[in-house]
Amino acid sequence: MVKSLILLSGGLDSLVSLGLKKEELNIELALTFDYGHKSAKEEINASQKICDYYGIDLKVITLDWLKDITFTALVSDRNIPVGNQLTDLSDSAKSVWVPNRNGLFLNIAACFADSFGYDYILIGANKEEGQTFPDNTQEFIDAINEEFKFSTRKQPKVVAPLIKYIKNDIVMLALNNGIPLELTRSCYQQGEKHCGICESCMRLKNALKANNDEKYIKELF
Repeated sequence: MVKSLILLSGGLDSLVSLGLKKEELNIELALTFDYGHKSAKEEINASQKICDYYGIDLKVITLDWLKDITFTALVSDRNIPVGNQLTDLSDSAKSVWVPNRNGLFLNIAACFADSFGYDYILIGANKEEGQTFPDNTQEFIDAINEEFKFSTRKQPKVVAPLIKYIKNDIVMLALNNGIPLELTRSCYQQGEKHCGICESCMRLKNALKANNDEKYIKELF
């Protein structure tokens, strides 16, 4: 029987990926990373609630050094772009870019897969974010799978269930499959609720609006 692990940030994409593939790929473990980013506490709390809901283990991995080599607004004192500052998503992407983040996270996950025999590693990469973040593309997934043929004995396969979907579709999949969106944490900022004006929040809010879901808009924001 196959078994899998997932990169879980607590956000929309990793939550929906888990909900869709939990049984099919026998997801047993989630890895959540704390690299000193502003919303780390909220993401870890959300990830724990999601893991409790789905009955899987959570491992939080601290990467203290990563915050020291990046100037991303997610970590530094720089303001995270919000609202009308988001007209150019390519500029916003630069301000929240963490060097080699997905590559690093997936390589750490591959260490777990190689040591404990996991067949698949899931990541919430998707078409919409792939338009501005190159490590959310199919090309990136293909390249890192090729790497693991050489860097691991187990040769786990990285799977991105949402790679062909934009946020509107991802929310629709969640609603149609009973995935608990109330557990998601997709905000770059700290706070009990989503700020509603950072890039990640606006993507989620717009997708909820496109699906006419006022319930989750009121609950999350």
